[in-house]
Amino acid sequence: MNLLLIGNYLSGPGYNHNVWQDLAGHLPKVGFGVITTSSKEKKIPRLLDMLKTIWLRRNDYQIAQIDVFSGQAFIFAECSARLLRALNKPFILTLHGGNLPQFSQKHFQRVQQLLTMADAVTAPSMYLLDRMAICRSDIQLLPNPIEISNYPFRLRKYPKPAMIWLRAFHHVYNPTMAPRVLANILNDYPTASLVMIGPDKGDHSLQNTMEVTDHLGVEQKIKFPGAVLKSEVPMELNQGDVFINTTNFDNTPTSVVEAMACGLCVISTNVGGLSYLLNDGEDALLVPPDDPVAMGVAARRVLSEPGLAERLSQNGREKAEKLDWANILPLWNSLFMRLINEYKR
Repeated sequence: MNLLLIGNYLSGPGYNHNVWQDLAGHLPKVGFGVITTSSKEKKIPRLLDMLKTIWLRRNDYQIAQIDVFSGQAFIFAECSARLLRALNKPFILTLHGGNLPQFSQKHFQRVQQLLTMADAVTAPSMYLLDRMAICRSDIQLLPNPIEISNYPFRLRKYPKPAMIWLRAFHHVYNPTMAPRVLANILNDYPTASLVMIGPDKGDHSLQNTMEVTDHLGVEQKIKFPGAVLKSEVPMELNQGDVFINTTNFDNTPTSVVEAMACGLCVISTNVGGLSYLLNDGEDALLVPPDDPVAMGVAARRVLSEPGLAERLSQNGREKAEKLDWANILPLWNSLFMRLINEYKR
């Protein structure tokens, strides 16, 4: 059986490796042939490439899967779905992004029409499943997995004030908050440091973050190694003991799960789906968005409160283990096979 996976398959120094790219790599392990589209960087060529692939390779696949994002990228899913429906091809929609519920409120008819058109809809988090149920009630939960064996675990029983930030430099992830958190704790922890890992998305967020770093006088305490290969992420994460997630919008970020898998103590803003993923005080600490003081307080708790770091580290690893590909891939296999068999009948 061959599958067509439709989404953002860009690769290179400016792009993080994403979970849908991992899905394309894992599906052959359960016997599927995989066709992906598109790797075109510019939006219009990417859309045209998606539609071209759907049409020209219509005899080469039995079912398709489409990644659905908010904003302008929603058009990719709409156009692809309509062409697949015209070809009488079954397809699955996979919802992404912490901003999709807000987008669906503004464009309810468009979103509902797309979701009801699909043979099945999946979501990687209970947050999206709950918030998007108004558009379709039978959305299936398929969490974003990781390859747990790739992430060596180190229990952070006595953590050092070495912080890690891992995300693309884009304003929705609020990277300028990270150096403000570092500056907030330096008086109490003068050896504190921060490594900010990720590609520059070109909206001046990286430049702004560096300017904030210079303004606060913490430039000697922060490193900007840029984007790293997926295979290098565990090694980079294990340079630190505290993971800070400063985002303003989010769903179920893989970077947070990766940090938990390595045993880092996670401190995150409480936005979007993060309260669905993380249990405050058990496997992470949650703080209000864009509040470096609150995140600084949380960092001090991790570094000083007896037993807290060990609890967050151990529980985080246990949660990440449940999200191993070995547990999630069979669910994808079952869904694809069920729909293919239904169309055969």
